[in-house]
Amino acid sequence: MARLSASEKLERLLSIVPWVVANNGPTVAEIAERFDYPESTLLSDLDEILFMVGLYPFTPDQLIEVVLDGDQVWIRYAEYFERPLRLTPAQALTLVTAGSSLLAAPGADPDGPLARGLAKVASTLGINPGDDLDIDLGAADAGVLATIRHAVDNTVQVELEYYVYGRDEITERVVDPYRVTSDQGEWYLLGYCHRAEGERLFRVDRIRRATALDSGFDRPASVRDVSVFEPHPDDPRVTLLLSPQARWVAEAHPVESVAELSNGGLRVTLAISAQAWLERLLVRLGPDATVESTTGDLPEDLLATTAARVLARYQV
Repeated sequence: MARLSASEKLERLLSIVPWVVANNGPTVAEIAERFDYPESTLLSDLDEILFMVGLYPFTPDQLIEVVLDGDQVWIRYAEYFERPLRLTPAQALTLVTAGSSLLAAPGADPDGPLARGLAKVASTLGINPGDDLDIDLGAADAGVLATIRHAVDNTVQVELEYYVYGRDEITERVVDPYRVTSDQGEWYLLGYCHRAEGERLFRVDRIRRATALDSGFDRPASVRDVSVFEPHPDDPRVTLLLSPQARWVAEAHPVESVAELSNGGLRVTLAISAQAWLERLLVRLGPDATVESTTGDLPEDLLATTAARVLARYQV
């Protein structure tokens, strides 16, 4: 076997795990032959590397257990992996669509384990794995979308009336449109904003008006891949304790860290580019979120001050 890097070695070790578990005590020689792994290296890696693989906080119940008895090997998963897997409807639908595409490949067994598993998931969702799916990419105005696509195709500037969600204000700006793309169910426009004097990403459903101008522009030789949110190192951070009902936050918004809580909730850390956005999120979450800590300019009593300001609007 060629010399492997640390990451490649760990990847190969992890590929061994389900096979060893499924075969209930194979010999070291059998594992080495099947995975092209020298026996001496395999034994040391099982004992020194795989035994330390697990989940935070890396207590014994969260680590993979390796048992060597003579020339036989047994592997027991950490308790976490024995818990029933709970998928959100969106995750389950993604699994069905991805699995169905694999079944459509030449040589796939239409009655094999994958097909049977997908049928069970699809049945729970109330769909047929072979059904066609309609994908709704946001609520963008068809006229606005057509205008900015025309501007992109013809390399002309576009004038936008744009709602800035983070500051809750309507702005007017001239943009050199580079690309229209979709991400996470929404349409976005990437371009150079002359008001901001820099490249910006605009959500199309927040564009109130778009007018293609006669003035052209020079498109860059290469346009970067679109990322919906790119936090700056200096942006403040907030750590939230979420109830089990608010776990969707980790899926709906870019988070920098996620940790499981004993009550089934999550501890998440987010980078915040606009305090108003965070305040809206906290109001939406209500009692399902607690601010554990903040950094930068975010006040420590953020939740209380946000609630007080909202209540003040309704006082007579």
